[in-house]
Amino acid sequence: MTVLILLGGLLILTAPYILPDTVFASDKLAEAIAKAPQGTGKGQIDSAAAPGYLGIPGGIQINLIVAFLWAVWVGWVFSTVGAFGGIMAGVGHISVFGLGAYAKTFKDTAPELNKFVTDSIRVSNQWLVGLSALVSSVNYAKQKRLVIPLGIFLGLGSLLAAFLVVYTTMGKLKFSQYQGYFGLIVFIIGGFMVYEMTPKGQSKKKAAKEAVKAFETAVKQKGDLTQQGVKTLKLNLVRTEISFFGQTFGFSPVWAFVGGFFISAISSFIGVGGGFLYVPFLTSVVGLPMFVAAGTSALAVLISMVLSIFNFMIKGVTVDWFIIGIELVGIFIGSMVGPRTGKYIPEKALKWFFIVLAAYVGLGYTLAGFFNIKALVG
Repeated sequence: MTVLILLGGLLILTAPYILPDTVFASDKLAEAIAKAPQGTGKGQIDSAAAPGYLGIPGGIQINLIVAFLWAVWVGWVFSTVGAFGGIMAGVGHISVFGLGAYAKTFKDTAPELNKFVTDSIRVSNQWLVGLSALVSSVNYAKQKRLVIPLGIFLGLGSLLAAFLVVYTTMGKLKFSQYQGYFGLIVFIIGGFMVYEMTPKGQSKKKAAKEAVKAFETAVKQKGDLTQQGVKTLKLNLVRTEISFFGQTFGFSPVWAFVGGFFISAISSFIGVGGGFLYVPFLTSVVGLPMFVAAGTSALAVLISMVLSIFNFMIKGVTVDWFIIGIELVGIFIGSMVGPRTGKYIPEKALKWFFIVLAAYVGLGYTLAGFFNIKALVG
């Protein structure tokens, strides 16, 4: 109920940006368009052309069917592993829809428009992952696969970071910088997850492995998973303990708050939810099984997304609401399916899925952003 109220409040507060006469525009966007050179060439605005993305004359036209199907995929990915929703949303907006190449055309001719489109991509990613996080949190809570106290403390730590990053980076990142940092951070996390799969990385995961084994057995036997789901055994600021399928896991709420701050600082910078950082934190530092980490990550992401989206939009950054509306429908569908199918996928498979996505996206965007090598992505 709390998350529903938060999301409802966000929609009310951002309503002035959704409902005015210029549905797709804002003052900052209008100013950026006005400063761009007029013409029909690359990096120019053709005022006589039909409006495209964000209502920009001659702007890129996005295929609505592709947008919908990609959003279903994004929702499924995030709700299944508790991560990569924002990153997959970014891949869609940047490469699949072609917004990355479009933003780059204004790099030299209209830098303000380049930066505005970049910020729009960042907050568009966050709208998609925010809804996926909301739906996923509700579904995982029903399945008793969500550590609510841990998700809340991570989320609270993320609020301050989300506020600071938006106000210090908005309107200052060129698209190539954004793309490069996006890829580098994702690639590093993927490498860390590979280490986790080694015998040394697994040596301190006895409790998690036992819980995973018991959970997967219960799934095969079609038992009631909620009977042995997450239960809070002890709750205080020094140490909180929970049980999951016969195993006990503990964490410090204070350190969870600190971890949430740093994770949100990185994720807000690249305009994603942060699940790709929350999940390694939850599985490596806290020691939770992936089956619990996914839901807990979703709750932490939801809390940080509410403030981050609000901060971007109250400062004049907007999104293409028609496209976002189509995508949010797809996100809802994918996010409803993910928690129901993910329990049938072995934990190792979930982790390798995470790693492969991180390697491909991370390396591709690092090369494209910093070195202009488009070997893997556009």
